[in-house]
Amino acid sequence: MKAPLLLAGHGTVDAAGVAEFVAFTARLRRLLGGDGIDVDGGFIELSQPTVHEAWTALADRGHTRMAAVPMVLVAAGHAKGDIPAALQREVVRDPATSYVFGRPLGPHPVLQDLLAQRVAAALGRASEDGTAVLLVGRGSTDPDANAEVCKVARLLQEGRGYKFVEPAFVSLARPDVATGLARCRALGARRVVVAPYFLFDGVLPRRVGDQARAFAAEHPDLDVRVAGHLGDTDELAGLVVERYREALAGDIRMNCDTCAYRVLLPGFEDKLGAPQTPHHHPDDPAHGHGHGHAHGHAVVGE
Repeated sequence: MKAPLLLAGHGTVDAAGVAEFVAFTARLRRLLGGDGIDVDGGFIELSQPTVHEAWTALADRGHTRMAAVPMVLVAAGHAKGDIPAALQREVVRDPATSYVFGRPLGPHPVLQDLLAQRVAAALGRASEDGTAVLLVGRGSTDPDANAEVCKVARLLQEGRGYKFVEPAFVSLARPDVATGLARCRALGARRVVVAPYFLFDGVLPRRVGDQARAFAAEHPDLDVRVAGHLGDTDELAGLVVERYREALAGDIRMNCDTCAYRVLLPGFEDKLGAPQTPHHHPDDPAHGHGHGHAHGHAVVGE
């Protein structure tokens, strides 16, 4: 029996985001079903289906070794701690099962191409000439994760006709959306496409659009347009399959050179050598139910 693919997402309070994740899981079932590869997926918190439900369903279908791919774009706290902890809890519950863990999806040329497609759709007939792109990531307390968003911004600029590409963040890191747009305006852009760097719909991608439109209303001299998020596509599915096959082959190639938990970075001295301590997940059976949740995340993917 071939190892199944388990998609492990963070979770969202947004019904559209949940529906998109579920549809994406179904897309991968269709894509891999002909090869005899089972697929299931779930979230570690905030919404259903849960990782526990997906793991249990796969185990009930006879699988004992799962290949889990984190549905996140950057290697921040969810990929480094929360998702692996959720998977390990399943192994503790059922010692007959095990898993291999894939790496986050980005950065990858497929993602840059998808971003470029979203920007082109937002531009319509307008020219790239004089157009800047503001790439907006989720934002993290992990400096390495924020640096990855900046790297994606530069990779998106390379070889394309945009005036320039600037990074920004919707939470936890600077610059924010308004500051990023002000910078683009100060640098001479006539038009800016705000590109949310998110896998699926949710609270934060919509917040990016709301903040961009609010800035546009106050600065009518700047043509501000909002691109769509990456979304449920065949291209993204192909990238997940690539990560799945890497995990099975043991070819993870994780970059730890700038990880604050392994390397002393200025301003993040407290993280060096610190253990990963995943926060409370009330949706996990080990933690009980109905205790509320003080952790403020609200997105499916990073």
